Formats: sequence, C-alpha cells, structure tokens
Amino acid sequence: MASFWLVSRASRRFLKPSHSFSRTLFAVSSTYQLTTTTTTSKNPNPNPYANATLLGPFTQRHRWTPSCVEFDLRLLAHISSSSSSTGAKNDGNRASNDAKVEVEASWIDLYLPRQARPYAKLARLDRPIGTWLLAWPCMWSITLAASPGHLPDIKMMTLFGCGALLLRGAGCTINDLLDRDIDTMVERTKLRPVASGLLTPFKGLCFLGFQLLLGLGILLQLNNYSRILGASSLLLVFSYPLMKRLTFWPQAYLGLTFNWGALLGWAAVKGSIDPAIVLPLYLSGVCWTLVYDTIYAHQDKEDDLKVGVKSTALRFGDSTKEWITGFGIMCISSLALSGYNAEIGWPYYAFLAAASGQLAWQIWTADLSSRVDCNRKFVSNKWFGAIIFSGILFGKLSS
Repeated sequence: MASFWLVSRASRRFLKPSHSFSRTLFAVSSTYQLTTTTTTSKNPNPNPYANATLLGPFTQRHRWTPSCVEFDLRLLAHISSSSSSTGAKNDGNRASNDAKVEVEASWIDLYLPRQARPYAKLARLDRPIGTWLLAWPCMWSITLAASPGHLPDIKMMTLFGCGALLLRGAGCTINDLLDRDIDTMVERTKLRPVASGLLTPFKGLCFLGFQLLLGLGILLQLNNYSRILGASSLLLVFSYPLMKRLTFWPQAYLGLTFNWGALLGWAAVKGSIDPAIVLPLYLSGVCWTLVYDTIYAHQDKEDDLKVGVKSTALRFGDSTKEWITGFGIMCISSLALSGYNAEIGWPYYAFLAAASGQLAWQIWTADLSSRVDCNRKFVSNKWFGAIIFSGILFGKLSS
C-alpha cells in the first residue's frame, strides 16, 4: 500500500505542467473554448464541465487537444513546404552555377598542363570561331582558283588552315598586349591571361615571337609573290588593336585584316591576282565582317562607353539592323559578281541563296540587347562560311 502511494505521488509530479506551459496551451485552446461556450448557451443540456476552472491541460484535454494537434499539423506542413521550396531553390541555383562552371571550363583546363594553359587561352585555342572566320575567305579563294571540274589543292588548304590558326592566335596576343589596361575594365575580357596577371607582358611578347616564327615557316612554302603579299598583312594585324581608339569603324579595319586570305589564296595557287574575281571576293568578306563583328560588338557597348573606345555598334546605335542589312546585301552581291566573273556553275548560286537566308536570319532575329544572343549569332557565321565554300566547290566541279 505504501509503495502504491509512492508511485501515484511520483506520477502526479511527473505529469504536473509548468505555469508557462499551461498558459501556452490555454492560449492555443481559446478558440475552441469560445465555440464550446456558444454551443452550450443553445444546448438545453449543457456540459457540466463547460465553466470549470482551467487547472491544467489534463483537466480539459478533451477541449484543447484537437485544436493543438491541428495547429501542430499546420505548422509542420508550413515548415515542410518552406524547407522543400528552399531546397528546390538551392538545388536550382546550384544547378545553374554548375552549368556556368561547365560552360566556362574548356578542354584547355581538362587536358593541358597547368603551365601551358595561359598561353593556349591567350591564343584563344578554346574559341575556334576566330580561326574559322579567318580561314573561310582563304578556302573560298583557293577553291575558286582550282581548275574547272577539279578539286582544290588539298596541300594548299592545309597550309592555309594552319596559317589561319597561327595568325589568328598572334593577332589575339597582339590585341591583349596592347589592350591590357582596357581589358581590366571590361566584364567580358577582364579574365584574359595578360589582363588578369596570369602572364606578364614580357612572356606575352616571347609567345608572340614564337607564333610569328611558326607562321613564317608556313609563308616560306608559298611562291615569292604570295610571300610579299602575306608579309604585308602584318601591318594590318599589328595596327588593328589601335583602331578602336581612333575611329568608330574598327570593324571595317578588321574586315580588311581578316579577309586578306581572299587575296592570298588565289595568289598562292596562280602566282598573281585576277582583280575581276578576287577584289569582289575581298569586298564581300569585308562586308561580311561588318555584319558579324557589329553584332559581336553589341556585347560590350556599355563597357565601351565607360572605357571610351569606339565601335560600329556605338556608331550605328538603334539603326544597327538597317546598316548591317545594307552590308549583308553588299556581301551577297559581291559574292555573286565574283562567281559570275569566275564563270562558276549553277550550284554556286543555289548555295548562295541558302547563305543569304542564313545571313538574313542572323540580322532579323538578333537580340542586340542580349549578350548571349549576340554571341550565338556571331558564332553561327562559321556555317555561313561553310555554305559559301560548298557552293564554290560544287560550282567548280560542275563547270
């Protein structure tokens, strides 16, 4: 009997609620109590416990338990949904960040030794679009110079392909050395090797000498006329980076530089230049460059205004699409004239029509306020070059 009394006393002590806990539970159950009181006034047989004094949660547990449980379930559901939505947002942000890292990472970071990576990035080996844009006018010219019904000189095309890779890399090195102070203030270029400090200007100069030496090895394999013509292009290559400080037309100067291969390719095969064929081809390349590089320049127009450099994107402004439409028409017209003077076959004109559609698509759909879309349209020009090359090739084979 004494042991039963001790157990009962211990149980009551364990179950006795604290004062603060009772107040909390009383507040939670207040809504339910009001409802019960209202119901009792209408009920002829009221609950005898309706007006009982609240001594603790256990004296009126039949009243507050449902409300408290409902409250806890609502709270738990709210916490769960908040946690899941927050987790989803974090996962989404993490996925987008991972996507950005994957986009920024290239084969240079994955496969080249750490010491070689800055030099490869200085030459833009991870961005081959520049090499394509420099190589296509060379391939057009070499193929136009082929005999009717014959394939172009494969060895010559290989030499010019390697030369385009080297000369484009050398041009990027020159550009980064001269523009290193400007590049640090432009969002898109501030992480370039020289601007970011990964390479010193002296190391950049040494690398430039190495690139030019390799380029000279390719140039010496051409005829004397082509050697002189090719060496003269270095004046354009070295002076181009300065044009954005002097004129609003650096894209036109880039066109003169990047399309020099339209003159050189024909000369390497023929030993001279046929102005009726080569000059319209060269002009078409200059106009083509004005189209794609103006679109490309719209990526940096805000930074260019802050830094104080010039471009056709700033010169044309809201009239950009009208201007580049005119240059696109001149490009296609010059290509048609060059093919006509070369007496090329009809497939060339079918491909030229397809290339016209591709160029029109670029111009009409370009979102000049979007850096991503401007870059996408710029990169798509490798396909324009490929279409023109295919037209010249099939036109020559059929003539």
